[in-house]
Amino acid sequence: MSTADTTATSALILGHTTSFISEVLSQSELRHQIISIFRQKVSEQILLKPLNLACETLENAISTQNPSIRSSSLRLAEKLLLSYPETPFSSFLLSFIHALCHRPIDASLNLLSVFQHDPSLARTEIAPIIFENLFLEHLLPVFQRLKDQRTRIMSCMVMNHTCESDDQDVSVVLPSNMLLSKMTEDQASELKDLEKDYEEVLNENCRIFAGYLKEVLVNKDGKRIINQPSLVLTRIRKGEKLDYRVEERIEDEEPGLQNGRYNPIWAEGEVSVEFSGNNSGSISRSISFYPQRVSLNALRNQKSSKTITTLEETKPPLDFEWSSDENSVDISWSQSEPDEIEKDNRESALFESKKIQARQQENIPPAESSLSSEALMAAESNPPGGGKQTPPKDFVCPITSHIFDDPVTLETGQTYERKAIQEWLERGNSTCPITRQSLQSTKLPKTNYVLKRLIATWKEQNPHSFSDQSENSQLDTEPDFKISMPSTSPNSVIILATMDGTVTELKIAITNLCTSEILQEAEMAVLRIERRWHEDNMKMEILSMLLKPAVVNGFVEILFNSVDPQVLRAAVFLLCELGSRDILVIQTLTQVDSDVECIVALFKKGLLEASVLIYLLKPSTTSLVDMDMVETLLAVIKMKEEESLEMSMKPKTASLLLLGQILQDVSSVVKEIVSARALESIVGSLEAEKACERIAAVGILQSCMQEDGRCRNNIADKVELAPVLECFMDANNSERFEIVHFLSELVKLNRRTFNEQVLHIIKDEGAFSTMHTLLIYLQSAIQEQIPVVAGLLLQLDLLTEPRKMSIYREEAIDSLISCLRNSNFPSSQIAAAKTILELQGRFSSSGKSLTRAYLLKRAGLDKTYKTLMRAERKKMSGELEETLEEEKAAEEWERRVAFALVSHEFGLVFEALGEGLKSKHAELSSACFLSATWLVNMLSVLPDTGIRGAARVCLLKHFISIFKTAKDTEDRALSMLALGSFIQDPEGLHDLTTYMKDILKGLRELKKSSTLAFDMLKVFSEGNDSSAEMWNHKEIVEEDCSTNGEVLSMVCFKDKIFSGHSDGTIKVWTGKGNILQLIQETREHSKAVTSLAILQSGEKLYSGSLDRTARVWSIGSELLQCLQVHDMKDQVHNLVVANSISCFIPQGAGVKAHSWNGGSKLLNPNKYVKCLALVHGKLYCGCTDNSIQEIDLASGTLTTIQNGSRKLLGKSNPVHALQVREGLIYSASTSLDGAGVKIWSTKNFSMVGSLPTTLDVRAMAISSELLYLGCKVGNVEVWNRKRQTRIETLLTGTNARVLCMALNADEEVLVAGTSDGRIKAWELS
Repeated sequence: MSTADTTATSALILGHTTSFISEVLSQSELRHQIISIFRQKVSEQILLKPLNLACETLENAISTQNPSIRSSSLRLAEKLLLSYPETPFSSFLLSFIHALCHRPIDASLNLLSVFQHDPSLARTEIAPIIFENLFLEHLLPVFQRLKDQRTRIMSCMVMNHTCESDDQDVSVVLPSNMLLSKMTEDQASELKDLEKDYEEVLNENCRIFAGYLKEVLVNKDGKRIINQPSLVLTRIRKGEKLDYRVEERIEDEEPGLQNGRYNPIWAEGEVSVEFSGNNSGSISRSISFYPQRVSLNALRNQKSSKTITTLEETKPPLDFEWSSDENSVDISWSQSEPDEIEKDNRESALFESKKIQARQQENIPPAESSLSSEALMAAESNPPGGGKQTPPKDFVCPITSHIFDDPVTLETGQTYERKAIQEWLERGNSTCPITRQSLQSTKLPKTNYVLKRLIATWKEQNPHSFSDQSENSQLDTEPDFKISMPSTSPNSVIILATMDGTVTELKIAITNLCTSEILQEAEMAVLRIERRWHEDNMKMEILSMLLKPAVVNGFVEILFNSVDPQVLRAAVFLLCELGSRDILVIQTLTQVDSDVECIVALFKKGLLEASVLIYLLKPSTTSLVDMDMVETLLAVIKMKEEESLEMSMKPKTASLLLLGQILQDVSSVVKEIVSARALESIVGSLEAEKACERIAAVGILQSCMQEDGRCRNNIADKVELAPVLECFMDANNSERFEIVHFLSELVKLNRRTFNEQVLHIIKDEGAFSTMHTLLIYLQSAIQEQIPVVAGLLLQLDLLTEPRKMSIYREEAIDSLISCLRNSNFPSSQIAAAKTILELQGRFSSSGKSLTRAYLLKRAGLDKTYKTLMRAERKKMSGELEETLEEEKAAEEWERRVAFALVSHEFGLVFEALGEGLKSKHAELSSACFLSATWLVNMLSVLPDTGIRGAARVCLLKHFISIFKTAKDTEDRALSMLALGSFIQDPEGLHDLTTYMKDILKGLRELKKSSTLAFDMLKVFSEGNDSSAEMWNHKEIVEEDCSTNGEVLSMVCFKDKIFSGHSDGTIKVWTGKGNILQLIQETREHSKAVTSLAILQSGEKLYSGSLDRTARVWSIGSELLQCLQVHDMKDQVHNLVVANSISCFIPQGAGVKAHSWNGGSKLLNPNKYVKCLALVHGKLYCGCTDNSIQEIDLASGTLTTIQNGSRKLLGKSNPVHALQVREGLIYSASTSLDGAGVKIWSTKNFSMVGSLPTTLDVRAMAISSELLYLGCKVGNVEVWNRKRQTRIETLLTGTNARVLCMALNADEEVLVAGTSDGRIKAWELS
């Protein structure tokens, strides 16, 4: 070949291959069908997985609009395919990748490699247009040699048959399989060997010329001279090895081709053979050897515009004359198979047919011709293109090959000439010659007048064509023997007799089934049909007979009437097999409700195969629920698989699919599944052979974990995840999400170490990269699915310490943040916020997130968390060491996840969470609040990279707002926890000073229940120079009760304030806003009420009076009610109470201990006691001589804390007030010694501090941070307990003594009673 030729050929090759690749890339349906063909050719799933992954990546590159994603996907796919062994599939995919990368030569080379690896597949199903345009012209000699060999074999067969009938003068019409049955065994074997050799030779030549075309393509610059290779024409068998012999090129005729792949003589067509009645008769034939090829455009339902020029005709040296007149041909092959076979061929073809026709003419001496000279002249006068029209095939009888004269249409839909079909029936046949279907009646119908009128019209328009037939029909009257045979495959020829017997037997069985009134006979018919079904392997002929509605109804009648389990099982089996192949069977069954009810009833009675049929009926979810067959479905699922009928679907598979459908509507079924102990069997189905069963099991287990999370650990213990991951590639989008959702639920385990083990399995199992697959899926997932997919991908990436850069982590976090900010999809926003929250990694045994409870524990409200963990530890059988190991693993995981989230794009997640906090959707704002609290709290343990500033900018105002306005204490505590993280940063503490008053108020409210609030208050007080600003009080109310005398005692309980007065009155107040509202006033004591005390547990108020009584009051209801009156035998000056005992100061010396049962005892008789305090069974006495004692009520032991002093001339200095708080004793007296208040330790009674007040203290109240001193001159001093410094002085507005004080439960309101009968209240502001 010259250089110029090579260059031109290179352009030609490039043009054809590029055009083909572009066409496939532009049509997704065509591309998917070709890829499906390749997948079917790969037998091992492990080899198919990388190729499927490459397909997914390639499809993502084709569909995306993002150039960077496309480029990245193409690189990934190319890298994956290059690491995979070279196969036709991989080469085909590489051709697409190179085309998209604008590398046309590489794309063409890879496409041609497909022809080298699998020539047969490439030229027939993948790229026949390439074979036709680039290969066919080089391989014509191969086709010529095949034709010669077939002609030789066929001619021997025809001559043998002629010898058998040379003494006969008959004219018969028979099907072609009768002629083929005349072959000897050697002839049939020789034909089969010929076809097999031809395929191998053609494949070998395709490989050779594919390599040649690749060399030409690479040599596009023409620097090398490339010679066309020689053809391989024969194959030689040498033992087990095959050699190919290269022969010289044949310069003979080029046969007409319809496909590059040879189709055997019995493939498709009809043979019309004529034998002359005398011995000297000639044989003239016109054989079409090659089947039609379907073009690439068939998938677009368009006709190809390409044509191939009729090949040049040559004349091989044969002894027979080849007539150009089709009607005088001795052997002719034409396409007229039954409709069913034509339909199958159309469905199995991938390409639309293009016909390549060639006519060959061979002359023999005139003396040997059986035709008259007139006939020969008539044939010569009708050359191709002579204007004569071939009659439409619908006008020609398939038996006589002539135009219909009296057409009749049988019940099978086939039309024949009346005389011909009548003769066929008279010979004893009862089937349609073409379809082989049995005829219900042998009586012929009326003439098809519509067709006859159409034929008459056509004859008027084409008189010459009609006259030609008339002349040829005269030849038919001569004593010739004519056979018209439809071609079949060699196997069908060999087993034809068996098939005829099968059809006859089935016909009898079907008749008995449909018409017999004897149940036993109908049951035997079902068993015979089932046996024949298995033996004949579902032949098309058998299937077409059983698909009729009458037969289907016959099976249903058996289900209604038979009680034989074997018969019922056979009937259900046949209905299942028929229904899985033809939707009309299902439609027939669903037309009558009672039929479905009967099938369901049989299933409940133990006919397990009926589950398959119920599934095929496709009942609605509501109908399935009404059928109430969950119990039976679970029984089938739990049963061990035994040898049973080979059905299109296993009963267990069908039961799982039905159960999954029910679960979509009725979640309560989960309880039945768990209680029936069917989980283990369902988990086993994850390893099932069918992907649909695995997917169904995934859905059921996911529902079980969501509804009853306690089964999660059992599932995780037993599950095999490799089969689940393997079916991910072939699943559709919804099934993929179900798998991802299942895996996400599975890793919500209450043991962190076990969680990470499962994550490692997900990451490492399977033949393909799970992370890469999830990344590809994430890029194409719908909005609602993205958070779950991204969450799982991020967890897999964080199994190891986060790297500086990870495409998986970046893509996952980007996706979560994008979903969180996309307000068009609220459900996706909520899912993203919850996913971030669940990444914290702590779960209960039921799979519920413990993040909120854990954060509350950190905020100091640990009651909820302790309760949960106490329950969890009972369920965990491990020792303390195991629990500590789990906690350590959980803390490490939490730190790793938090660092990855907050480090992404310099805290971009805080901005997204801040936007979510503004949402009107309560669920979204709540999830964002928890996620933000967690991440901000984690900043205190993460290295500071400047992210704290970003968090403050985005979230500080939100946390302040929640802290101020939230009604729920837990929400306020969580916002306090977040604010506490900002305090650790000097800049954060500075930013918080703007909101100082609001923060302090909230902290004071929480300080009793949260140690964190107390610590934050301490931080604020240490960082603030002005104590007055920290602890500012304002007067809120003043009440004048002077008509009742002095206010001698006060106590607070919940939202009520109780005051005791010197006239014996007890008043009950409630505080609303800036007003003290009197709600009750009672005067049951006859003298002054000196003291009031409350037992918090019993909700009882105790009052002591100078009238020598103590009363017990009920304060649980709206009104104060006296329950008991105790005679104390002495005046009660100061009363303290415990559960079973009370102590009070009598008129004289000592302290009386009074039992509520009536007994009393005098304690400390040598001292005149002024005040009392009772704490944890220890009674503390402050005496008039300034001494202090501790008395153990259990043992009676008395210990002196401070010694008193006796003054004969001077006035004594009594201890006026005594309080015990948090292990410290506060005693108040005069300030003559410079310390009006002294502080003692309860452990060793040493003085640990003092308050240098100059006022005479008469009453005292203590809070967690402050100490209030009520003085003789009417002032109240406020002191800081910790720093022991005075904060401010509160004025009562009078010079009257402050006799009593009390704080409310929140320690926010102070009330004081004075000697002039006034009650005054202050509030921390």
